[in-house]
Order: sequence, then structure tokens, then C-alpha cells
Amino acid sequence: MTNTKRTLRRALAGVGIACALLLALALGVNGYVVLSTRDRVLSLAEGPPGEVDCILVLGCGVYADGSPTPMLYDRLARGVELYQAGWGDRLLLSGDNRSVYYNELATMYQVSRDLGAPGEAIVLDYAGLSTYDSLYRARDIFGVERLVIVTQDYHLSRALYLARALGLEAWGVAADGQNYPGQTMRDVREILARDKDFLWAILQPEAAILGDPEPLK
Repeated sequence: MTNTKRTLRRALAGVGIACALLLALALGVNGYVVLSTRDRVLSLAEGPPGEVDCILVLGCGVYADGSPTPMLYDRLARGVELYQAGWGDRLLLSGDNRSVYYNELATMYQVSRDLGAPGEAIVLDYAGLSTYDSLYRARDIFGVERLVIVTQDYHLSRALYLARALGLEAWGVAADGQNYPGQTMRDVREILARDKDFLWAILQPEAAILGDPEPLK
């Protein structure tokens, strides 16, 4: 075997080992985020964890005609259900309205009203551009300290991990009302998202958009 071939084999072996280590690290972080937050996931039957500042419903997309995606509808339905069951007296709806052409909040507000939530109980966060931003702004803009987070189960671990890193006392309730097309791909992407937000939890950059405080109380 020539020196060139030996060098190439060693280089390929080194790349393979590095990729294996990176994969192990990514899966390890993913597992840690999930396992360290499962005790904060509640069911409706368990009842509320005590007094909270709000029920935070995380946005996740609307169609071009302004109707909610099935995932968003289920989140809103669960949030209103928790409100009506006495888990909190404020619904904080956090979503993306970064342009005049895309407004999750208009849909979230109308669906919540249609489901029976009174307008005075609803607070809108138009700059919830990501899970991290929604939680950062809940703390720094709306003065939230204790909250219940509503999203699908696969997403709850990341939201709860970020909340704890930001100093919030949070619990989560899943909003899985049906089977969602493309969930396998979402589960794969969520592994990478957990790894990214694990780093964000350490660095804690400012949310993309801040502003003047608007306390819920």
C-alpha cells in the first residue's frame, strides 16, 4: 500500500470517527432535553399545577386563506379548554406577524374566540418568531414567571427546557388531537432543533424583537 493510500484511509477513518462522535453528541443532547423535562408534562385530568400567570399557546402556521393548520387548531382548542377548566385566567397567544402578508395572530385570536374564549382573557404576542423568542418575550415583555405551555407533545420538551433555562416555572400540556401528515420528518427535525436550542439556552441571546414591557397583571 502506498503512502498516499494509507494517508487517505486514515483521513477517511478520522472523518468517520468525527461524524460518529458528532452524531452521538447530538443524540445525547436530544435525549437529555427530553428526559429532563418529562416530569413537567401534565394531562388535563391531573388538574392545574397551581396559580399561573398565563396559558401560553405557541403558534405554528396558518394557510394562505387565513385558516389554521390542524396543529395550530389543536393547540388553540387545548388552550381554550385549559382556560375554561380554570388553569389560568389569561391566554397568551404567541405567533409570527413579521410581515403584512402573514399574520398568525389574527387567526389565533378569531379561532380562540370561536371556541369560547372571551376577548378580555386573550393577550397577543405578535413577535413570537420562534419557540425561544416566545418564551423570552413572555418573560421580558409580559412579565410572566409561571405558565402552562400548550403545543404538540413532540415539541413540549424543547419548550419546557428553554423555559427553565430562562428562569420560568413552566408546565406543559400536549395538544395532540389527531394524526398530522409529515410527523416523521418533524420528529427528525426536532432532534436538530433541540440541539440548537440547547445551545441557545446556554448563550441566551436577546429575542429578535423586543419592546416596552406590557405586564399581564
